[in-house]
Amino acid sequence: MKPTIAPFPLARPRRSRRTEAIRSLVRENALSVNDLIWPVFVRDGEGIEEPVPSMPGVIRRSVDKIVEAAREAADLGIPVICLFPYTDPSLKTEDCAEAWSPDNLSNRATGAIKQAVPEIAVMTDVALDPYNINGHDGYVVDGEIVNDPSVEALVKMAVAQAEAGADIIGPSDMMDSRIGAMRQALEAAGHQHTLLLSYAAKYASAFYGPFRDAVGASGALKGDKKTYQIDPANSNEALRMIERDLNEGADMVMVKPGMPYLDICRRVKDTFGVPTYAYQVSGEYAMIQAAAQNGWIDGDKVMVESLMAFKRAGCDGILTYFAPAVAKAING
Repeated sequence: MKPTIAPFPLARPRRSRRTEAIRSLVRENALSVNDLIWPVFVRDGEGIEEPVPSMPGVIRRSVDKIVEAAREAADLGIPVICLFPYTDPSLKTEDCAEAWSPDNLSNRATGAIKQAVPEIAVMTDVALDPYNINGHDGYVVDGEIVNDPSVEALVKMAVAQAEAGADIIGPSDMMDSRIGAMRQALEAAGHQHTLLLSYAAKYASAFYGPFRDAVGASGALKGDKKTYQIDPANSNEALRMIERDLNEGADMVMVKPGMPYLDICRRVKDTFGVPTYAYQVSGEYAMIQAAAQNGWIDGDKVMVESLMAFKRAGCDGILTYFAPAVAKAING
């Protein structure tokens, strides 16, 4: 039933906007620290904090510094930290074997965090691009990103991450059938409590550029990812991908990128009613930071406003590089 509004002057909508107390009373959505997942970049070495030039304020950290970041996140009330490795180019190969090594960067960082800061949840990324000499999320054979052999490798990667202590595994590869294969393998290996937060609607976007710099994948990438990531023009296809991954055993789903795809977030939440997340990706973050540094916008206010947009679109949480800053703002 469509709501009705009394005619003016019986209805004066500005009555509810007069003071902050009244605005707070009628506010429809709220952003809390519990909505935040903080993506961080881990690199080899010790005592290292290395700025990412294309992402002002974002740094690559060695494992010991990642543990310090996890402690900071937990102290701020951020519930989840998400790891992305900056892999030494010498470890990138055609077979991507480093991806499922128990001693790779991501797995070492996971173990260190779970030992030092057990109360925070650790999310990991499943895709071959940090370990692939070709820079792709799957194996490349004669110029084609092949699906089924890639899934076999991704399954080994997921199980290794669960063994290392990951609470949430985030398959970001967009290969067909990978969620079902991972779920079966995790169950068989005794990891029935490990969550799968599927990058179920991941678009072939130009907004990922700074991220690829941060993980060292830009120079390695040959070609593009349009044969496995979704065409930005498509909306119904995203819903089909969400439904497929839920049927295969995904616990939660993600839309990526974020703000340019808020319509997809809304459709996913309205259609399926499942835990729905969005990734405010590196290009979105970098644009806000660049404009703020030039004095063109109020960076703090735009940061909060951009994240509120995700809540308004139905998201249950957001992966954002702003997580510590917004947590401090929320906590006062």
